[in-house]
Amino acid sequence: MTREELARRLELLRVEHRDLDSAIVALNETPMPDQLAIARLKKRKLRLRDEISWIEDNLVPDIIA
Repeated sequence: MTREELARRLELLRVEHRDLDSAIVALNETPMPDQLAIARLKKRKLRLRDEISWIEDNLVPDIIA
């Protein structure tokens, strides 16, 4: 992937990560929250965070001090 493609992917992942936050909050506010669905969303959110971190690491060059 090129740097531009990685940057676009990164932005999409960040949007999805924020959307999952909203979905988790909304599910928690229901009278009887579906704990399994919440757990699945949280797991997906963690996977997204890992992918976001990986892309960020690849976009930012290592600086040797």
